[in-house]
Amino acid sequence: MEWAFDGGRPCLDLVNTLRSRYAEGVELLTGPDALAEWLSLAGFTTGPVPVTAGNVLAAKALREAVDRVLLADGLPAEMDVDLVNNAAAAAPAPPPRLVTAGGRLRREVPAAKDPVAVAFAALAADAIDLAASDAAVRICAADDCGIRFCDASPRRNRQWCSMARCGNRAKARAHYARVSGRDVQA
Repeated sequence: MEWAFDGGRPCLDLVNTLRSRYAEGVELLTGPDALAEWLSLAGFTTGPVPVTAGNVLAAKALREAVDRVLLADGLPAEMDVDLVNNAAAAAPAPPPRLVTAGGRLRREVPAAKDPVAVAFAALAADAIDLAASDAAVRICAADDCGIRFCDASPRRNRQWCSMARCGNRAKARAHYARVSGRDVQA
């Protein structure tokens, strides 16, 4: 899979698991193995975790609700807000504990009973934080991209999901157009 982690926020990286939204869309969460891989690469799990087909459906539902909430023109639909809130409240992470190990105090976070639900809760909480912030959520300006990203730049004028992915291509095309235009006029 070609996962993209250019959203700048975990919840946007989840949203970006459906690519090419400007066209028919390309689904990257194709099954439990794909979701398990994404959760691991996104840093929500370490090692293999049991992921079910139901988890995949829940991830897709959360993904689409987050996308609609963050890109709503005005207030988002109440059902999308409820889905995000319910996901955030569904599986709080276990609280950290203070333990002694090797003659030192150390912070330890117990393993969650359902790491997938904990990941969904963290993703929903991230979406809540982003929706309530003054950061702008944008869609990449490249015609063939559509990746969502958090624009926290000082002027809120970022255009591309990343310079490495789309920004360089756009700048190279603009440079080529300028250079080839000068050659034609000469």
